[in-house]
Amino acid sequence: MAVSATTRALALLFCTVLCCHFPAPSSAAGAGDFLRCLSSSVPSQLVLTPGSPSFTPVLASSIRNPRFFTPTTPRPLCIVAATNASHVQAAVVCGRRHDVRLPVRSGGHDYEGLSYRSVRADEFAVLDLAGLRAVRVDSRGATAWVDSGATVGELYYAVAKADPQLAFPAGVCPTIGVGGHFSGGGIGMMMRKHGLAADNVLDATLVDAAGRLLNKDTMGSDVFWAIRGGGGESFGVVLSWKVRLVRVPPRVTAFTVQRTIAQGAIDAVTKWQTLAPALPDELAIRVVIQNQQARFQSLYLGTCDQLLPVMSSRFPELGVTRADCREMTWLQSTLYINSDTTNQPLETLLNRTTSLSTFTKNKSDYVKQAITRESRQKIFTWFNGPNAGLMILEPHGGQVSRIADGDTPYPHRSGVLYNIQHIAFCSGPSGSNGAAATAWIDGFYNFMGQFVTKNPRAAYVNYRDLDIGQNAVGNGVSTFDSAKVWGEKYFGAANFKRLAITKGKADPSDYFRNEQSVPPLVPRK
Repeated sequence: MAVSATTRALALLFCTVLCCHFPAPSSAAGAGDFLRCLSSSVPSQLVLTPGSPSFTPVLASSIRNPRFFTPTTPRPLCIVAATNASHVQAAVVCGRRHDVRLPVRSGGHDYEGLSYRSVRADEFAVLDLAGLRAVRVDSRGATAWVDSGATVGELYYAVAKADPQLAFPAGVCPTIGVGGHFSGGGIGMMMRKHGLAADNVLDATLVDAAGRLLNKDTMGSDVFWAIRGGGGESFGVVLSWKVRLVRVPPRVTAFTVQRTIAQGAIDAVTKWQTLAPALPDELAIRVVIQNQQARFQSLYLGTCDQLLPVMSSRFPELGVTRADCREMTWLQSTLYINSDTTNQPLETLLNRTTSLSTFTKNKSDYVKQAITRESRQKIFTWFNGPNAGLMILEPHGGQVSRIADGDTPYPHRSGVLYNIQHIAFCSGPSGSNGAAATAWIDGFYNFMGQFVTKNPRAAYVNYRDLDIGQNAVGNGVSTFDSAKVWGEKYFGAANFKRLAITKGKADPSDYFRNEQSVPPLVPRK
């Protein structure tokens, strides 16, 4: 089950009491009315106001990009630290009743901080799902229910502990929150074999804009389609997900090989572009380019003896040898690929500690036509100097590209060679190199425009970037025309229109909204 029988009973009782009738939102409603509304259904210790000693530590507890945690960043009216479904329902109902928006946070990895801040000056409260983080594994059925507040690392750990030969295809970073990651698709090292994380979602529990607790059947096929890749915070609050687990061999093989320009990095990356998407589905090789060097990180679902003939025949330029191979369990490989070390205990995957020292700005692209060696040489010149960032290239092909563009909202399927994540690092939004780092990534992103997808220039919604467009709001509702500017880049024109029509049915008043949430579209009859 997604939630316990007791929690479901409480939630249904709450919905009967509060969800059936509530007045239209009033823009004059104040924070006091909202807090009083919450107090009738949520224990006081779970509603943290700015006057509470734990307010700031909890707010900072899952912030992954302190660029949006400064003295001038608007603070929420409160944090609702939900521990069961009825608390989430109360927050939604009270928020709508008193015109208080409700950003929802699971892991805090959203690159623009939209899960815990507001760009515009409006009243908002943060709904924190970190208290909803259970993972319930059915080894026999090869499925699991995972709550949205769990991290990817917690999911990996629980699954492998239940059965070492079961796994789940999701992201590299173990501190990513499941809720946001699944909502945007979920790129990972096993997507070429098993698809995205969202491709393996079987069911979900959702609190909708009316405060109702729904599952796959009661939310309807369109909403279930939308939450599996349509981006977070548009259609409701997903509390938990039922996922299909996949089989992995007892031992897998990982390697990390680094090459400088003098060691043939440019030639290797040039060949990698068309080779990596065409390799056996069991083999994923991603590339990290930084400091004019290329780091090739690989996961192979098999042994070193099985991997070496593939590498020697298909990618001899990389020169992989037995000494490069690291055979381990799949769970160990998730740590190795994230940290390049085998010395950490597996319990490191459960660490949710954050760092407020690294500020980043991120952008994304997709590539469908290989970039020439000459152009690749020019690209490498950008990664020289104190303000240069890095780029991560994630290969597609395999299962992720065999799924139709419209089967989920994630449309970057057939014909995509790889995804690019661009990252700039700075010491702070007003720090010594903040302006220079921003100038670097803006300049590099503009330069890369000639090599990537066009009309539109595609982007990955989980690498949220407000620079590509923001919603305009008319009469309190996001407008479809303004949202198309960014929406079609993330989802493609057909998928974005379907998402907007679904939003128009599920949340026509646009309660669940942020600067890049899907707008409601009601087709003319």
